[in-house]
Amino acid sequence: MLTTFPVELWRILLELAPSLLVGLFIAGLIHAFVPPDLIRRGLSRPDWQSVFRASIVGVPLPLCSCGVIPTALGLRREGASSGAATSFMISTPQTGVDSILVTAAFLGWPFAIFKLVAAFVTGVVGGVLVNRVVPETPTTAETGASSLEAENRPDGPLDGPLDGPLDGLWARIAEAVRYAIFDLLGAIHLWLVIGVLAAALVTTVTPPDFFAGQEWSNGLLGMLVMLAIALPLYVCTTASVPIAASLIVAGLPAGSALVFLMAGPATNLATIGAVYRTLGGAVLSVYLGTVVVMSLGFGLMFDQLLSAAPTQVMAHTHEPGWLAVVSALLLLVLMAILAARQYQAGAKARLDAALGGDVAAPDETVLQVKGMTCGHCVATVKKALESIDEVSEATPDLAKGEVRVRGGFVETPRLSQAIEGAGFQVVTPGKTN
Repeated sequence: MLTTFPVELWRILLELAPSLLVGLFIAGLIHAFVPPDLIRRGLSRPDWQSVFRASIVGVPLPLCSCGVIPTALGLRREGASSGAATSFMISTPQTGVDSILVTAAFLGWPFAIFKLVAAFVTGVVGGVLVNRVVPETPTTAETGASSLEAENRPDGPLDGPLDGPLDGLWARIAEAVRYAIFDLLGAIHLWLVIGVLAAALVTTVTPPDFFAGQEWSNGLLGMLVMLAIALPLYVCTTASVPIAASLIVAGLPAGSALVFLMAGPATNLATIGAVYRTLGGAVLSVYLGTVVVMSLGFGLMFDQLLSAAPTQVMAHTHEPGWLAVVSALLLLVLMAILAARQYQAGAKARLDAALGGDVAAPDETVLQVKGMTCGHCVATVKKALESIDEVSEATPDLAKGEVRVRGGFVETPRLSQAIEGAGFQVVTPGKTN
């Protein structure tokens, strides 16, 4: 086991890295080149067309379940219908261009395409049901409301006139790379580490065809077990793919693995609480019911149609090429840099606390914020607060769960409204000096 585990770990990295890096870069290009207004357009009517568009928009976006809630709520507050927001919430965390490519690398294109279609159809069904069950109420854009993560671009050459076409092109490409590394990979790198380690461990300790010999793992019962594990668990869609691949190699039916890949990224305890708090119990019921029923249905359908394809793909043992090795090494370097940045931020926060840094400056307001769990969350809170004219700078601290707001006088309820409009909760507002 001591020798097998690192071998499996390296093999999984070789499979994961090329597709992940390409997918992250494509997602960065979408962020840098696609106007946010184009993405938001056409989602306001409570009809199936808005739901369809929301699911189409959500499928390629690489947002995890914690990042999709404030984004969907931002769409809702900017006029999107409840059905469109729900469709976006269901379809988005199950897919993403990075996840699609990683799924194809590990499980084959038939599995990846089937999963893509399943996520899209599930989002549409959930959105249509919400439009039928939940009465629509008009919404308007509010001060501080969040919009799509694509609006989290820094002020500068992307927002104003460009020096020239070539300068503009390189500026957008640089922004695409920055967004791909620091926003997207920065939001999931810890979960990727956990997912890769878990996948290597499962492959190492689980005998071949282990699940094939377990009667409970087959059919609907096995899918229900996977569903019970996946619903409360936070698992990043990309990081969950190596785990599912390891389970399939160990004999778990592909349909049960599909249930895990659909329900795990789409739901977790934090997401369930956020949906209930922001959209209400009726939407939550439809949301959970749709994910449960559709994931089981598509799992059973997959076992009937394409059950053999993923296992055949995972059986390959070819020697890795230079591109896979370089990609794996680059991914390790990037994750090490991100981990070092996160450690430095935490160390600075602890030092500030030890030196009395919790005392607010005269022009500073400190707010305790609940629900920030990743880089997406930090960027969303910062963007929402800095959209207020009087705010010169907002500095969220992920480690301490707070945000420091500097600038002209702004009433605390207005700051709280901006944060809650972005999908987060103000727990204990600090004193405004």
